[in-house]
Amino acid sequence: MSYFIGVDIGTSGTKTVLFSGLGETIASSTIEYPMYQPQNGWAEQDANDWWNATVASIKSVISKSGVSNEEIKGIGISGQMHGLVMLDAEGKVLRNSIIWCDQRTAKECEEITSKIGKERLIEITANPALTGFTASKILWVKNNEPHIYEKCRKILLPKDYIRFMLSGEFATEVSDASGMQLIDINTRDWSDEVLTKLGIDKSLLSRVYESYEVSSTVNGLAAELTGLKVWTPIVGGAGDQAAGAVGNGIIREGVVSSTIGSSGVVFAHTNAPILDMQGRVHTFCHAVPNAWHVMGVTQGAGLSLKWFRDTFCHEEIREAERLAIDPYALLDQAAAGVPVGANSLLYLPYLMGERTPHLDPNARGVFFGLSAIHTKNDMLRAVMEGVAFSLKDSMEIIKATGIKINEVRASGGGGKSQLWRQIQADVYDCSVATVSSTEGPALGVAILAAVGTKEYSSVGEACDAIIRNKDLVKPDARSVEKYSKQYSLYTKLYPALRNSFTELEKLR
Repeated sequence: MSYFIGVDIGTSGTKTVLFSGLGETIASSTIEYPMYQPQNGWAEQDANDWWNATVASIKSVISKSGVSNEEIKGIGISGQMHGLVMLDAEGKVLRNSIIWCDQRTAKECEEITSKIGKERLIEITANPALTGFTASKILWVKNNEPHIYEKCRKILLPKDYIRFMLSGEFATEVSDASGMQLIDINTRDWSDEVLTKLGIDKSLLSRVYESYEVSSTVNGLAAELTGLKVWTPIVGGAGDQAAGAVGNGIIREGVVSSTIGSSGVVFAHTNAPILDMQGRVHTFCHAVPNAWHVMGVTQGAGLSLKWFRDTFCHEEIREAERLAIDPYALLDQAAAGVPVGANSLLYLPYLMGERTPHLDPNARGVFFGLSAIHTKNDMLRAVMEGVAFSLKDSMEIIKATGIKINEVRASGGGGKSQLWRQIQADVYDCSVATVSSTEGPALGVAILAAVGTKEYSSVGEACDAIIRNKDLVKPDARSVEKYSKQYSLYTKLYPALRNSFTELEKLR
């Protein structure tokens, strides 16, 4: 029997899962760690926390499973995208990693745009300069911590640091690397033009692999620490969004994922790079060879529901504790009792600003149409519907690029809610399903490891063998009509409020 390990280096913790060759979960382990915010808007993590969590979680799944390390044929690594890890000449970490949600690099984004040109930057990298991307973080260290930058001999992404610790090899792969904003999206390799104009030495970067390719093998020290076998292959892996897409079977055109976690992501496969010159959606290399993906992001998707729960639903939380059930199950029941359209109440989910389609850090959450007839449950349902409307914004932009959407696969915490899946089906006017596994990125990179070690001949063959749809919900015609009218009004609210959001920010 062949087994494969998927390691997902997340923001809140590292999750390691041992899978059979058929994608069955054999054992799982998650180990959490902190995020540091030395200043408002900054976000950092200690790369050693990721490594310690990786070692402990791999040891745990091997121990719990009883599987021999001889039977573990390959490892795939997924990770939070855009994080900056800087190593010195001895391979030691020079500073905490500046991670994806850090917002300190506004000036560096202006510098990137100035040096390369706004349109040329999108032509090469498929995206405008954003604070979350790695390139601006590199320039921030160069501009503000030159003593550290001078010592830097290698720049890695979070998952690629774990690869280095497991193998001693420097490598990355196309999906995660294209989120650094240093990749030529067409050639799927480093852009000499971008690197030259930004003054970044190419020797600081690693060789770029396709996501399924074997990039390295486990070395003796890592084997001793983890219980893995020496020489176990490690494939390129993938950034968390591309890895999760593989784990959901988003590997062909027509099938799109809608993931509601803290943020919300609409992810579509495409067979050619698609550029949105307005920068509303992101295009990256996919973890599937000769493929790309387009994704739109809602900053405050599941976060909106969590905020509402924590702020207004203390009674439901206490009742859930008494019944030993998830509080969200009670919230689902309450929202289901409210008519479609939440009695003409609309919600804008901009608690953390917005990315798609507005790229506005000043945008803020709004309940529109609130009156004395509305109850807490109306507001609850409006939150769920507003998040679906915000994801439809991404759907509409993606469709406008020419990508067809025949089926939506829901995942993340929002994918567990039957009500939220039905709301999405009605808002999108498209069937929404879940898939047989909920392991997402960990499964995705385990599939890539299975392909890289010849268990399967292609990513498509592996996904066809492993991933199955379940819990299909179809749109209801009457609800589709109601939501269509509401969405038309929803799209008018942000333009009407844009300047007011800016004024509000100035009042702080």
